[in-house]
Amino acid sequence: MPNTYKGSKLKVFTLNANPELAQEIVDELGIELGKCTVKQFSDGEIQINIEETVRGCEVFIIQSTSEPVNQSIMELLIMIDALKRASVKSINVVIPYYGYARQDRKAQPREPITAKLVANLIQKSGAHRVITLDLHAPQTQGFFNIPVDQLVGMPILSQYLSTKEFANDVVVVAPDHGSVTRAREMADRLKAPIAIIDKRGPRDFGSREINIVGNIEGKTAILVDDIIDTAYRITDGAKALLDNGAEEVYACCTHPVLSEPAIEKIQESPLKELIVTNSITLPPEKRIDKITQLSIAKLISDAIIRVYEHKSVSVLFK
Repeated sequence: MPNTYKGSKLKVFTLNANPELAQEIVDELGIELGKCTVKQFSDGEIQINIEETVRGCEVFIIQSTSEPVNQSIMELLIMIDALKRASVKSINVVIPYYGYARQDRKAQPREPITAKLVANLIQKSGAHRVITLDLHAPQTQGFFNIPVDQLVGMPILSQYLSTKEFANDVVVVAPDHGSVTRAREMADRLKAPIAIIDKRGPRDFGSREINIVGNIEGKTAILVDDIIDTAYRITDGAKALLDNGAEEVYACCTHPVLSEPAIEKIQESPLKELIVTNSITLPPEKRIDKITQLSIAKLISDAIIRVYEHKSVSVLFK
């Protein structure tokens, strides 16, 4: 899309969480990244300077609220405030990975609902719209009183997997009962059956009993999740699938959080390949041969164009 939006009122800025993805997005749009600096005072306070005129512009901020999560959120909130005070027309927050999304309900007494708190902070700071990708719980959209466009990464992951030689002899596996909907969506795209890893027993006491629901005998199994954090669930699941007759095991997810000791566990696991998106930047030490990272830049740039041109975004949800 060569230079289509140069000279327009469309502006895209990035903060520190995912500048590589932001650069890919503006390359798709044919414009340059907005000029701003993000610095810290000696005591750690964040200072943001917007270094170009934005009055009357429709601005999109690219910022995953990933590690360091709290700093990423504060950068985002301060940037929104700076833009609001600079008299922009609209502030559209693009959050490829929405941090704190797993704290979306009270699972125990006296727990916070932090996903709601973060939504409140984003709204109160002055955002007009949120564009995000594969929320951990889709109902998190209801925590906002502004428009939320939730894009989906499943078509990108499915398209890559459909090019593999095993594509006609696979079974898509949900690592737990909560992931069945996600697994069924991929299975429909790959025209494959599904299976479920059924775990019994308390999480905190010893090893849990693992049963496989579905036929995996002699098949290539593809584990599907939205987030991989410590990688215990995905690597233990891969071992259980092989122990129960699977030929080989792949895994995929939208958000590669990959906290310690995830990289070590993935490297030592029987997984053939882990396919992820670049919703979160992977530093060099996490870019191991077993991990394939796919770009979501085209998907997000298409969403930005549709929002900017006041067109429907729903076509991108399919």
